[in-house]
Amino acid sequence: MKKSIVINALFSLLLVMLLAVAGCGDKGAGTSTPAQQVPELNLGYIFTNHHTPLVVAATKGEEFKNQGVYLKSVVEKERYDLMDGDKKLATLNFVVTKSGSETTTLFAQNNLDLGLASVTAIMSGNDKGTPIKTICPLQTDGMALVVPKDSSISNWESFLAYIKAAAQPVKIGYHSPTSAPRIVFEGALHEAGITITQDANDATAKVLMVDLKDTANLNPALTSKQVDGWVGPSPHPEVSVVQGVGKIALDLRDLPPQGYWHDFPCCVVAARDEVIAKNPEVIQKFVELMTKSSDWCNKNKEDAGTITANWMGVPVDAAKASLLVYSTKPTENWLRGTGIYMDVLNNMDKFSDKLKGKKFDDVKSLMFDFSFTEKANNK
Repeated sequence: MKKSIVINALFSLLLVMLLAVAGCGDKGAGTSTPAQQVPELNLGYIFTNHHTPLVVAATKGEEFKNQGVYLKSVVEKERYDLMDGDKKLATLNFVVTKSGSETTTLFAQNNLDLGLASVTAIMSGNDKGTPIKTICPLQTDGMALVVPKDSSISNWESFLAYIKAAAQPVKIGYHSPTSAPRIVFEGALHEAGITITQDANDATAKVLMVDLKDTANLNPALTSKQVDGWVGPSPHPEVSVVQGVGKIALDLRDLPPQGYWHDFPCCVVAARDEVIAKNPEVIQKFVELMTKSSDWCNKNKEDAGTITANWMGVPVDAAKASLLVYSTKPTENWLRGTGIYMDVLNNMDKFSDKLKGKKFDDVKSLMFDFSFTEKANNK
């Protein structure tokens, strides 16, 4: 009898201990420590070599481990872990967007957490009240006007002569309403006193701007004569030349006034305000990754072009022909150019809310958070 009592007591004690252990285990699983909580973020980018630093970082992967921060592939071209040495900081889901306009729409819907797009597109989102910030630049230049390969247009002067002689509005395509190529081009036309319209029934204007919705539609629209030319980002102008579809009539940096559009801002990295506030370490390391990858791309232009071509399925020669400069540093010239963008957009009445009629210096805090890139560029 005593033996049975002892056995039952031991069994009860063992059961209590097992339940206690199980209870501790459940508590740990339900309330994991901060070190175990890794955010999963959606990262948008566009098929353009303006975003080559991201593509290079994803392709090089663990080859960049010696620089500290790098991307570890989970699903190629789709899902990557952002790593700092052996520490996993976040999982990034790559989302291909068609344009900066689509990027800002996805931001507004909370479907993107980070995004690469033109600074003008992000400005448009800022104007609409979308809670996003540009956290660093990414590149300058890399925009061109493309016309049919047998066209007589070869510079700004011949383009002006062509549109002035035309009996009807000259049709120029673009891939996104808020794209930098469109804004720069329209800004130059506006400065030159050339009338512009988006109304196909307006025969009084000299230039009809046509929204082609996607960079994939630029060359087909030229081939089918839907447009007389188009403005767009690299590598699409170079692809048009390599494929024998069109020719580069002029680099948009050469638009008048002379030197006004040189080293002009284009694409940036932006993030939702909530994501910045909740994940400052992730944002810091991602900006650091873009900074180091940009430096690698500038030093290894041909290799960067080959990586871009293989990733995006464009001719290698076209990708290598790019003259882009990558940098995450908001220099004085970059800020000046961004301020010019804002003035041009206001003069063209493109803003309707937060940025309408505002001075650049008065809304910097609404649009930018450069604290992360300042640290990354001072390391």
